[in-house]
Amino acid sequence: MNGGRILARAVTIGDGPRRAVIGGGGPLGVLAGPCVVESERLVMETCEQLVALCDARGLPLVFKSSYRKANRSSIKGYTGPGDAEGLAALARVKREFGVPIVTDVHAVDEVQRAAEVADLLQVPAFLSRQTDLLIACARSGRAVTVKKGQFLAPDDMKQVVAKLESAGAKGILLTERGATFGYHNLVVDMRSLVLMADTGWPVVYDVTHSLQLPGAGEGGESTGGDRRFARPLARAAVAVGVDAVFFETHPDPARALSDAATQLPLRDVPALLDELVAVRAALAGALPSSEQRERA
Repeated sequence: MNGGRILARAVTIGDGPRRAVIGGGGPLGVLAGPCVVESERLVMETCEQLVALCDARGLPLVFKSSYRKANRSSIKGYTGPGDAEGLAALARVKREFGVPIVTDVHAVDEVQRAAEVADLLQVPAFLSRQTDLLIACARSGRAVTVKKGQFLAPDDMKQVVAKLESAGAKGILLTERGATFGYHNLVVDMRSLVLMADTGWPVVYDVTHSLQLPGAGEGGESTGGDRRFARPLARAAVAVGVDAVFFETHPDPARALSDAATQLPLRDVPALLDELVAVRAALAGALPSSEQRERA
Protein backbone atom coordinates (compact mmCIF):
# COMPACT_ATOMS: atom_id res chain seq x y z
CA MET A 1 0.00 0.00 0.00
CA ASN A 2 1.71 3.16 -1.16
CA GLY A 3 1.50 5.85 1.50
CA GLY A 4 0.33 3.40 4.16
CA ARG A 5 2.44 1.64 6.72
CA ILE A 6 3.11 -1.48 4.64
CA LEU A 7 4.28 -1.88 1.07
CA ALA A 8 2.03 -4.59 -0.33
CA ARG A 9 3.54 -7.60 -2.03
CA ALA A 10 3.09 -7.64 -5.78
CA VAL A 11 0.28 -9.75 -7.24
CA THR A 12 0.54 -10.68 -10.92
CA ILE A 13 -2.78 -11.14 -12.70
CA GLY A 14 -2.72 -12.87 -16.07
CA ASP A 15 0.28 -14.22 -17.94
CA GLY A 16 0.31 -12.42 -21.28
CA PRO A 17 2.08 -9.24 -22.36
CA ARG A 18 -0.71 -7.19 -20.77
CA ARG A 19 -0.55 -8.97 -17.45
CA ALA A 20 -1.29 -6.62 -14.57
CA VAL A 21 0.96 -6.32 -11.54
CA ILE A 22 -0.89 -4.87 -8.56
CA GLY A 23 1.00 -3.76 -5.46
CA GLY A 24 4.72 -3.90 -4.85
CA GLY A 25 5.02 -0.15 -5.24
CA GLY A 26 4.12 -0.24 -8.93
CA PRO A 27 1.65 1.97 -10.83
CA LEU A 28 -1.92 2.35 -9.65
CA GLY A 29 -3.92 -0.65 -10.84
CA VAL A 30 -7.30 -0.29 -12.55
CA LEU A 31 -10.07 -2.90 -12.37
CA ALA A 32 -12.87 -1.57 -14.55
CA GLY A 33 -15.66 -2.35 -16.98
CA PRO A 34 -19.45 -2.63 -17.21
CA CYS A 35 -21.25 -4.05 -14.19
CA VAL A 36 -22.59 -7.03 -16.10
CA VAL A 37 -22.24 -8.52 -19.58
CA GLU A 38 -25.23 -7.06 -21.42
CA SER A 39 -23.87 -8.00 -24.83
CA GLU A 40 -20.60 -8.96 -26.46
CA ARG A 41 -20.59 -5.63 -28.27
CA LEU A 42 -20.78 -3.68 -25.00
CA VAL A 43 -17.83 -5.39 -23.37
CA MET A 44 -15.72 -5.27 -26.52
CA GLU A 45 -16.28 -1.56 -27.12
CA THR A 46 -15.79 -0.65 -23.47
CA CYS A 47 -12.61 -2.67 -23.14
CA GLU A 48 -11.15 -1.13 -26.29
CA GLN A 49 -11.52 2.34 -24.79
CA LEU A 50 -10.26 1.32 -21.35
CA VAL A 51 -7.17 -0.29 -22.87
CA ALA A 52 -6.35 2.91 -24.75
CA LEU A 53 -6.92 5.09 -21.68
CA CYS A 54 -4.83 2.94 -19.34
CA ASP A 55 -2.03 2.39 -21.86
CA ALA A 56 -1.73 6.14 -22.38
CA ARG A 57 -1.21 6.60 -18.64
CA GLY A 58 0.91 3.55 -17.93
CA LEU A 59 -1.72 1.93 -15.72
CA PRO A 60 -2.18 -1.85 -15.53
CA LEU A 61 -5.76 -2.83 -16.45
CA VAL A 62 -7.86 -5.80 -15.37
CA PHE A 63 -11.12 -5.79 -17.29
CA LYS A 64 -14.19 -6.39 -15.15
CA SER A 65 -17.66 -7.54 -16.02
CA SER A 66 -19.92 -10.07 -14.36
CA TYR A 67 -21.20 -12.92 -16.50
CA ARG A 68 -23.74 -13.63 -13.76
CA LYS A 69 -25.24 -11.36 -11.10
CA ALA A 70 -26.72 -13.34 -8.22
CA ASN A 71 -27.36 -10.53 -5.74
CA ARG A 72 -30.34 -8.60 -7.13
CA SER A 73 -32.73 -6.34 -5.23
CA SER A 74 -35.74 -7.71 -7.10
CA ILE A 75 -36.73 -10.89 -8.86
CA LYS A 76 -37.05 -8.65 -11.92
CA GLY A 77 -33.38 -7.65 -11.82
CA TYR A 78 -31.18 -8.53 -14.79
CA THR A 79 -28.82 -11.39 -13.89
CA GLY A 80 -26.86 -11.74 -17.13
CA PRO A 81 -27.13 -13.20 -20.64
CA GLY A 82 -26.64 -16.79 -19.46
CA ASP A 83 -23.42 -18.33 -18.21
CA ALA A 84 -22.20 -19.72 -21.53
CA GLU A 85 -22.85 -16.52 -23.45
CA GLY A 86 -21.42 -14.28 -20.73
CA LEU A 87 -18.21 -16.26 -20.34
CA ALA A 88 -17.82 -16.49 -24.12
CA ALA A 89 -18.01 -12.69 -24.38
CA LEU A 90 -15.33 -12.29 -21.70
CA ALA A 91 -13.17 -14.91 -23.39
CA ARG A 92 -13.32 -12.91 -26.61
CA VAL A 93 -12.31 -9.73 -24.78
CA LYS A 94 -9.34 -11.56 -23.29
CA ARG A 95 -8.37 -13.11 -26.61
CA GLU A 96 -8.60 -9.95 -28.72
CA PHE A 97 -7.20 -7.39 -26.29
CA GLY A 98 -4.88 -9.61 -24.25
CA VAL A 99 -6.10 -8.12 -20.98
CA PRO A 100 -6.63 -10.13 -17.80
CA ILE A 101 -10.25 -10.62 -16.74
CA VAL A 102 -11.96 -10.39 -13.34
CA THR A 103 -15.50 -11.65 -12.77
CA ASP A 104 -17.70 -12.64 -9.83
CA VAL A 105 -18.30 -16.14 -8.55
CA HIS A 106 -21.06 -16.91 -6.07
CA ALA A 107 -20.87 -20.63 -5.39
CA VAL A 108 -18.31 -23.41 -5.33
CA ASP A 109 -19.73 -25.02 -8.46
CA GLU A 110 -19.13 -21.82 -10.46
CA VAL A 111 -15.44 -21.54 -9.68
CA GLN A 112 -13.88 -24.03 -12.09
CA ARG A 113 -15.82 -22.84 -15.12
CA ALA A 114 -15.17 -19.16 -14.39
CA ALA A 115 -11.47 -19.83 -13.78
CA GLU A 116 -11.13 -21.14 -17.33
CA VAL A 117 -11.70 -17.56 -18.52
CA ALA A 118 -10.99 -15.24 -15.60
CA ASP A 119 -7.50 -14.49 -14.31
CA LEU A 120 -8.84 -13.00 -11.11
CA LEU A 121 -11.87 -14.41 -9.28
CA GLN A 122 -13.96 -11.93 -7.31
CA VAL A 123 -15.84 -12.92 -4.17
CA PRO A 124 -18.74 -10.50 -3.64
CA ALA A 125 -19.09 -8.63 -0.35
CA PHE A 126 -22.12 -10.56 0.91
CA LEU A 127 -20.14 -13.81 0.45
CA SER A 128 -16.84 -12.67 1.92
CA ARG A 129 -17.07 -15.06 4.90
CA GLN A 130 -18.13 -18.15 2.92
CA THR A 131 -15.29 -20.52 3.75
CA ASP A 132 -15.99 -23.17 1.10
CA LEU A 133 -16.21 -20.54 -1.63
CA LEU A 134 -12.99 -18.84 -0.53
CA ILE A 135 -11.11 -22.14 -0.43
CA ALA A 136 -12.41 -23.18 -3.85
CA CYS A 137 -11.27 -19.87 -5.33
CA ALA A 138 -7.84 -20.18 -3.71
CA ARG A 139 -7.40 -23.71 -5.08
CA SER A 140 -8.39 -22.68 -8.60
CA GLY A 141 -4.88 -21.47 -9.40
CA ARG A 142 -6.19 -17.97 -10.02
CA ALA A 143 -5.61 -14.85 -7.95
CA VAL A 144 -8.56 -13.94 -5.73
CA THR A 145 -10.06 -10.57 -4.84
CA VAL A 146 -12.50 -10.31 -1.95
CA LYS A 147 -14.77 -7.38 -1.29
CA LYS A 148 -15.06 -6.61 2.41
CA GLY A 149 -18.61 -7.30 3.55
CA GLN A 150 -20.69 -4.24 4.34
CA PHE A 151 -21.18 -5.84 7.77
CA LEU A 152 -17.49 -6.51 8.50
CA ALA A 153 -14.85 -4.51 10.30
CA PRO A 154 -11.58 -4.16 8.37
CA ASP A 155 -9.75 -6.28 10.97
CA ASP A 156 -12.15 -9.15 10.16
CA MET A 157 -10.52 -9.45 6.75
CA LYS A 158 -7.48 -11.00 8.41
CA GLN A 159 -9.54 -14.16 8.83
CA VAL A 160 -10.50 -14.05 5.16
CA VAL A 161 -6.83 -13.80 4.25
CA ALA A 162 -5.99 -16.71 6.57
CA LYS A 163 -8.56 -18.91 4.82
CA LEU A 164 -7.20 -18.04 1.39
CA GLU A 165 -3.57 -18.47 2.40
CA SER A 166 -4.32 -21.84 4.02
CA ALA A 167 -5.64 -23.07 0.67
CA GLY A 168 -2.60 -21.83 -1.26
CA ALA A 169 -4.03 -18.72 -2.92
CA LYS A 170 -1.83 -17.55 -5.78
CA GLY A 171 -2.47 -13.91 -4.94
CA ILE A 172 -4.94 -11.91 -2.86
CA LEU A 173 -6.52 -8.48 -3.24
CA LEU A 174 -8.76 -6.91 -0.58
CA THR A 175 -11.40 -4.40 -1.62
CA GLU A 176 -13.19 -1.70 0.38
CA ARG A 177 -16.72 -0.97 -0.84
CA GLY A 178 -18.31 0.83 2.10
CA ALA A 179 -20.02 -0.20 5.32
CA THR A 180 -23.71 -0.30 6.12
CA PHE A 181 -24.78 2.87 7.92
CA GLY A 182 -28.43 2.60 8.86
CA TYR A 183 -30.97 1.74 6.21
CA HIS A 184 -30.29 2.29 2.49
CA ASN A 185 -26.89 3.88 3.05
CA LEU A 186 -23.18 3.13 2.94
CA VAL A 187 -20.23 5.08 4.26
CA VAL A 188 -16.51 4.70 3.60
CA ASP A 189 -14.16 4.70 6.56
CA MET A 190 -10.77 5.51 5.06
CA ARG A 191 -9.08 3.94 8.08
CA SER A 192 -10.11 0.55 6.73
CA LEU A 193 -7.77 1.01 3.76
CA VAL A 194 -4.80 1.26 6.12
CA LEU A 195 -6.00 -1.52 8.41
CA MET A 196 -6.48 -3.99 5.57
CA ALA A 197 -3.01 -3.12 4.28
CA ASP A 198 -1.64 -4.59 7.52
CA THR A 199 -2.23 -8.02 5.95
CA GLY A 200 0.56 -7.30 3.48
CA TRP A 201 -1.70 -7.83 0.45
CA PRO A 202 -2.75 -5.10 -2.00
CA VAL A 203 -5.79 -2.99 -1.14
CA VAL A 204 -8.33 -1.86 -3.72
CA TYR A 205 -10.87 0.93 -3.41
CA ASP A 206 -14.23 0.25 -5.06
CA VAL A 207 -15.24 3.65 -6.34
CA THR A 208 -18.73 2.92 -7.61
CA HIS A 209 -20.18 0.35 -5.21
CA SER A 210 -19.22 2.66 -2.35
CA LEU A 211 -21.72 5.15 -3.77
CA GLN A 212 -24.68 2.77 -3.62
CA LEU A 213 -27.86 3.29 -1.64
CA PRO A 214 -28.98 -0.34 -1.29
CA GLY A 215 -32.68 -0.89 -1.87
CA ALA A 216 -33.25 2.83 -2.40
CA GLY A 217 -34.10 2.58 -6.08
CA GLU A 218 -37.58 3.11 -7.45
CA GLY A 219 -40.11 1.11 -5.45
CA GLY A 220 -37.31 -0.68 -3.60
CA GLU A 221 -36.78 -2.87 -6.67
CA SER A 222 -33.26 -1.68 -7.39
CA THR A 223 -30.20 -0.19 -5.74
CA GLY A 224 -29.90 3.56 -5.84
CA GLY A 225 -26.79 5.67 -5.55
CA ASP A 226 -25.11 9.00 -6.17
CA ARG A 227 -22.20 9.06 -8.60
CA ARG A 228 -21.40 12.71 -7.74
CA PHE A 229 -19.12 11.40 -5.02
CA ALA A 230 -17.05 9.12 -7.26
CA ARG A 231 -14.19 11.47 -8.02
CA PRO A 232 -13.70 13.04 -4.56
CA LEU A 233 -13.81 9.69 -2.76
CA ALA A 234 -11.50 8.08 -5.31
CA ARG A 235 -9.02 10.93 -4.87
CA ALA A 236 -9.16 10.47 -1.11
CA ALA A 237 -8.54 6.72 -1.36
CA VAL A 238 -5.55 7.18 -3.66
CA ALA A 239 -4.18 9.81 -1.27
CA VAL A 240 -4.45 7.27 1.55
CA GLY A 241 -2.37 4.94 -0.58
CA VAL A 242 -4.44 2.18 -2.18
CA ASP A 243 -2.77 -0.09 -4.71
CA ALA A 244 -5.65 -0.12 -7.20
CA VAL A 245 -9.09 1.29 -7.89
CA PHE A 246 -12.17 -0.60 -9.03
CA PHE A 247 -15.01 1.06 -10.85
CA GLU A 248 -17.84 0.14 -13.15
CA THR A 249 -18.33 2.15 -16.30
CA HIS A 250 -20.83 2.14 -19.14
CA PRO A 251 -21.23 4.17 -22.34
CA ASP A 252 -24.78 5.11 -21.29
CA PRO A 253 -25.36 4.40 -17.58
CA ALA A 254 -28.99 5.57 -17.71
CA ARG A 255 -29.72 2.57 -19.92
CA ALA A 256 -27.53 0.10 -18.06
CA LEU A 257 -29.27 -3.10 -17.02
CA SER A 258 -27.57 -3.10 -13.62
CA ASP A 259 -26.28 -0.41 -11.22
CA ALA A 260 -27.50 2.39 -13.46
CA ALA A 261 -27.30 4.90 -10.60
CA THR A 262 -23.59 4.43 -9.91
CA GLN A 263 -21.81 3.26 -13.06
CA LEU A 264 -19.59 6.01 -14.42
CA PRO A 265 -20.16 7.36 -17.91
CA LEU A 266 -17.31 6.09 -20.05
CA ARG A 267 -16.70 9.63 -21.30
CA ASP A 268 -15.83 10.69 -17.71
CA VAL A 269 -13.15 8.04 -17.18
CA PRO A 270 -10.23 10.01 -18.71
CA ALA A 271 -10.69 12.88 -16.25
CA LEU A 272 -10.99 10.47 -13.32
CA LEU A 273 -7.81 8.64 -14.26
CA ASP A 274 -5.91 11.89 -14.78
CA GLU A 275 -6.90 13.08 -11.31
CA LEU A 276 -5.89 9.79 -9.70
CA VAL A 277 -2.54 9.72 -11.49
CA ALA A 278 -1.90 13.28 -10.33
CA VAL A 279 -2.76 12.42 -6.71
CA ARG A 280 -0.55 9.36 -6.85
CA ALA A 281 2.35 11.40 -8.24
CA ALA A 282 1.90 14.09 -5.60
CA LEU A 283 1.85 11.43 -2.89
CA ALA A 284 5.06 9.88 -4.19
CA GLY A 285 6.75 13.27 -4.24
CA ALA A 286 5.63 14.08 -0.71
CA LEU A 287 6.89 10.85 0.87
CA PRO A 288 10.53 10.56 1.91
CA SER A 289 12.68 8.08 0.02
CA SER A 290 14.08 5.03 1.81
CA GLU A 291 17.49 6.74 1.82
CA GLN A 292 16.02 9.82 3.49
CA ARG A 293 14.27 7.65 6.08
CA GLU A 294 17.50 5.88 6.89
CA ARG A 295 19.30 9.20 7.42
CA ALA A 296 16.48 10.38 9.69
